[in-house]
Amino acid sequence: MLVFWVWRIVIKARVVVFALFFGVWMPLGVIGVSRNTSVVNVGVLFTHDSVIGRSAQPAILAAMDDVNADNSVLPGTKLNLILHDTNCSGFLGTVEALRLMEDEVVAAIGPQSSNIAHFISHIINELHIPLLSFGATDPTLTTPHYPYFVRTTQNDYFQMNAIADLIDHFGWREVIAIFVDDDNARNGISALNDALAKKRVRISYKATFSPGSPTSVINDLLVSVNLMESRVYIVHVNPDTGLSIFTIAKKLEMMNSDYVWIATDWLPSILDSFETNNHDVMNHLQGVVALRHHTPDSNLKNNFASKWNTTSFNSYALYAYDSVWLAARALHTYFQEGGNVSFSNDPKLHENNGSKLQLTSLRVFNGGEQLLETIKRTKFKGVSGLVQFGDDRNLIHPAYDIMNIGGTGMRRIGYWTNYSGLSTMTPESSYSKPLNATPNGHLYTVIWPGEATAVPRGWVFPHNGKPLQIVVPNRVNYKAFVIKDKSPLGVKGYCIDVFEAAINLLPYPVPHAYILKGDDSLDYNNLVYDVSQNRYDAAVGDIMIVTNRTKYVDFTQPFMESGLVVVTVVKEKKSSPWAFLSPFTVQMWAVTAILFVFVGAVVWILEHRSNEEFRGSPRQQIITVFWHS
Repeated sequence: MLVFWVWRIVIKARVVVFALFFGVWMPLGVIGVSRNTSVVNVGVLFTHDSVIGRSAQPAILAAMDDVNADNSVLPGTKLNLILHDTNCSGFLGTVEALRLMEDEVVAAIGPQSSNIAHFISHIINELHIPLLSFGATDPTLTTPHYPYFVRTTQNDYFQMNAIADLIDHFGWREVIAIFVDDDNARNGISALNDALAKKRVRISYKATFSPGSPTSVINDLLVSVNLMESRVYIVHVNPDTGLSIFTIAKKLEMMNSDYVWIATDWLPSILDSFETNNHDVMNHLQGVVALRHHTPDSNLKNNFASKWNTTSFNSYALYAYDSVWLAARALHTYFQEGGNVSFSNDPKLHENNGSKLQLTSLRVFNGGEQLLETIKRTKFKGVSGLVQFGDDRNLIHPAYDIMNIGGTGMRRIGYWTNYSGLSTMTPESSYSKPLNATPNGHLYTVIWPGEATAVPRGWVFPHNGKPLQIVVPNRVNYKAFVIKDKSPLGVKGYCIDVFEAAINLLPYPVPHAYILKGDDSLDYNNLVYDVSQNRYDAAVGDIMIVTNRTKYVDFTQPFMESGLVVVTVVKEKKSSPWAFLSPFTVQMWAVTAILFVFVGAVVWILEHRSNEEFRGSPRQQIITVFWHS
């Protein structure tokens, strides 16, 4: 009996030692740690004191209350949102993201800034935390490099295509882009450049300024673009600093009928956030065309507005509200499918735990990949409209309202969708009809700056433009093609007329000056070579297209064929009764008359002896001679 109890004690001791060894010393990255799902943490990152942040924060908090009050979503589990302020800083945003990950969140909402989203995306990729961004619109964020980034707002790729369609609709061929020098704006303008290239439109100049630049810098920037020929400006900046551009433009008298101003969604985001529109602000924006995220009217949207007892919220507030509900619905499905909340150490961080930064406190969410797939297939109707994602993790059915600012507010002049382009038909109606049955390319009348209804030309002759240097061969021969002249152009001729006609067909000005070169000994090969070496911009004249010249310059289509021809001068003469005498000279006519008289005389000599008709008085015989002549 004693032996038996001793043996049981030994066995228990061995079990305790085994448990201590494997329980204490086994790495947590292998066994994992499970958390109670009565409370699930979701992080929220955005700049609180900003145009978007001030509108999004109450919407996020309202969404949390609505989710926790709805027993059909996450029953028995409380959704806990942990808010962190990124302070519009990439560095501080990264620090706040790291602090947020220490709270073992299963998902994160935000940030509003694409620049901060780029930094945070590397963290969430490593820790497998899905990131639902309601404000990051940079097109490059949906690349395979950021698999855990899910965009719950519209992608700027579609907004830039909408602007390209708008530019093409009004027939402009050159624009100037004004944007803040950060990743979000640069990538957005890059997408715009690609979209415009498909329409054979180009960005003639990219005017950039650093974030937080003083008004003096913006003033100098607008003065410089005002000296250029294009008068179509695309403004893609931050909501918090964008209005200063139009304030300065108004002082520089750049808001009259010669100008076109097109703003991206940042401008409606500001105006929609106002309780009442400021008269001074609206006075600086008259005639501006802007794009706003399209959010269809619905009972959910009206109920959302009635809770605040106001309509002063922008589209980002709606996207933020739906982002919270998206996280809640995805977590609800995730738990129903057997998922749980568990974290484990990152082996990479565990191996480098000698750092004082305590990076080992950052833990990997074991169910992150499953939750991400659940989010991507979640579908529901929210306050911003249908929430459903495509394969690229973008919302399907992108759409924008085309707004025209005038008076004390904005009016809608049409819509844009990725399905039907520009149209006056609502996107909901457009997507429900066949493509060929959807009228597109139509907009309501636009009131442009200066209260003009006529579409601005979009360009003027530049004040500081350098004219093209057009070299012209100066030869005495072939004067009909090109020759020196005393006219303002300095030259004239058939080739000059063709070139000027082509220049006049362009929808924008091309200042140019003709430069005469050479004499009768001019070598045309040297002239063409000078053009290839950029000594001149082009050459106009009787220049033959030969094989060796085509190797280093481009020729236009030939407008005259070379070969042997006969050229004669045609002189116009007035009609006269004696015109029949013109074929022969006077001498020819005199010789002809003498020959006639000679023939008559010969006939008289041969006939007057035997023919009585050739006899008579001398007068009668002379008449007979002229008669037979």
